[in-house]
Amino acid sequence: MNPFTFLIDNWDLYINGFLRLFQAANLAFVLAMIVGVIIASFRVSPIPPLQRFAAFYVTVFRNSPLLIIFFLFFFGLPKLGFTFTPFTSTVIVMTLYTGAYLAETVRSGINSVDTGQAEAARAIGLKFREVLGTVVIPQALRTVVGPIGNLYIANAKNTVIGTTIGLFVETTAAQRLANSTGQPIAAYSAAAIFFVVWLLIAAQVFTSIEQRVAIKR
Repeated sequence: MNPFTFLIDNWDLYINGFLRLFQAANLAFVLAMIVGVIIASFRVSPIPPLQRFAAFYVTVFRNSPLLIIFFLFFFGLPKLGFTFTPFTSTVIVMTLYTGAYLAETVRSGINSVDTGQAEAARAIGLKFREVLGTVVIPQALRTVVGPIGNLYIANAKNTVIGTTIGLFVETTAAQRLANSTGQPIAAYSAAAIFFVVWLLIAAQVFTSIEQRVAIKR
């Protein structure tokens, strides 16, 4: 069967799963941005304990397989008395994981800001936190919109791993349809259509933002 026909015939099931995935991926990314900015701020702070904590956080999450983190979170934490819904667990794991990558991206943006601007801000009496929040980070984010967009796409695709643990999203719907109809190629191809359209739109949005906020050098 044609994937587009299959998609239309099972639209309700696909759209419900897609919306669930969309919510999880976007919520995780927003929270990961907050985590990323905080950790990046720690990396460049003058306080050694914060620097060490941020470096440890980034090292652990960037060098750990995502699937292992999911299994530890889903099956390890309940043994310690911490139990969350599959949706909440997926959002938390993706926030922590993507946040580590975003932290390094933001830090690279911070390093690209002319040091003279930070020095000028300190010269007029601004404290480190004020310099970072009002002068450095706003410019840093403008220089890394492209890489942030790439991480958004990676985050969206990685969120699907939560389906292997129990989050009912689009790929789970495709698996159920593949099993019930005996047409796995059509079922998974229809699911891929959702992803391709979503991520192509997302890429275009980030490209547009990058062009609008790019710093002229």
